Parts: sequence; C-alpha cells; structure tokens
Amino acid sequence: MTFGISLVNAGRRLLPAVLAVAAMTALPAVSDAARIENPVAVFSGIDKITGRITSFDVYVGETVQFGALQVTPRVCYSRDDTEAQKITSFIEVDEITLDRKIRRIFTGWMFADSPGLNAVEHPVYDVWLTECKATSDVPPPDDTAE
Repeated sequence: MTFGISLVNAGRRLLPAVLAVAAMTALPAVSDAARIENPVAVFSGIDKITGRITSFDVYVGETVQFGALQVTPRVCYSRDDTEAQKITSFIEVDEITLDRKIRRIFTGWMFADSPGLNAVEHPVYDVWLTECKATSDVPPPDDTAE
C-alpha cells in the first residue's frame, strides 16, 4: 500500500509538467511570417441576368464599376509561400441606383477562402474576392489626374 501512495504522490507532482509538455507539443508553431500587403485585389462577379461571370483586377484605393456596383478595395493581404494562404481584403461597395444616386451597400472584410461568408449579394450582381497579387496586366490608375 505504501508503494501505491508514493506513486500517486509522485504522479501529482509530475502532472503539471506532463500537461505543460503535452500542451506545447499539441499547439502548432507560432509563425513570425507577416501578412503581405498587395497593390491589386482580384474579384469575380456574376451578372445574374446573363449568367456571365467576370474576373477583374482592382488596384487598392481605386474604384472599378461592375454593372451597377462600384467596388473599392482599401487593403489586400496575403501570406508568403511558406504559409497557408489567407487572402483578405477590406472592401467598400456602392450601388448606383436607378435614380442615379450612390448608396453604400457593403463595407467590410472579404475572405477568398470563404467566398460565401462576406460576398456582396445584390439582386442582379454578386461580387467576391478571389486573390491578391503584386502586379496586374491592367495599367495602374493615373495619380496625376485630379
């Protein structure tokens, strides 16, 4: 009996150390990789009337019109190639109404890996983020125009 009691007492003393080691090995390594800020956000949009899906590049801070929607990305983040990609962008979307007024219909984060989470859903047009990239075939906006 004495032998069993000493093992129980020894186990009680070792338990916190065993739990700490188990917790450290179960957690993924913390990455020091920073998110990459990209100058171009890539979107896909569908015109529900025609069924046509269009992919379009938008420079951060630029506004591009897709149908009756105006899409403006404010930032577009990705990770480097050693990390699992988490592509996110902060977006503002305005609708041009039939009486030619501009109405904000979306402001928030979009996530490329979860397109249905924060996609812009409109009666005629849907828009979602597909990727962020460093360059585009589309020429950058002219900064000299005011």
